[in-house]
Amino acid sequence: MPNGAGEPISGGSGPTVGVLALQGAFEVHQQRLHRLGVRAPLIRTPRELDAVDALVLPGGESTTMSRLLGTSGLFDVLAARLADGMPVFGTCAGMILCATEVLDARPDQRGFELIDITVRRNGYGRQLDSFEADLDVQGLATPFHAVFIRAPLVERLGTGVEVLACHDGVPVLVRAGSCTVAAFHPELTDDVRLHELFVEHLSSTD
Repeated sequence: MPNGAGEPISGGSGPTVGVLALQGAFEVHQQRLHRLGVRAPLIRTPRELDAVDALVLPGGESTTMSRLLGTSGLFDVLAARLADGMPVFGTCAGMILCATEVLDARPDQRGFELIDITVRRNGYGRQLDSFEADLDVQGLATPFHAVFIRAPLVERLGTGVEVLACHDGVPVLVRAGSCTVAAFHPELTDDVRLHELFVEHLSSTD
């Protein structure tokens, strides 16, 4: 089980979890994973992607990330890895990139369609509407303090999507197979337990 908010686990064995580093809050995700003793290289090229077992898609601006995935040559290579079952943890913009349906998206925005949910971009409002909340998360003994910034709103769940946490009755952390997505930014607190849950889930699905 996760060992609590600030205590790293020792060692460096286990899966290598890359962090997409084209735009957004990628360095903080890397820091959280390093605190858990997890190898977490930053990923900017197809060759770097070859060296990882799983990937974090960080928060940021989903349309910009979609465009940079294309111009970097990463989109098609990453789409193939994800379609083959490579585990992914998408947060905020990462949730948008993983969803099968995105409302209020730009017409040229591309995603990976990994998890059967409908999300609305900036569904909780703009930057000024950012907020924080304590969430009861499946698998955690105590609440997780979540930071929502221009967060996507989940408006539909498909069959087989597991809800791990809700806020005001709306799912904000969900999982289906090897894809876990959050509407918020788990990296913006010192609590590493959601990253640890993701790493533990990798081992359980090997």
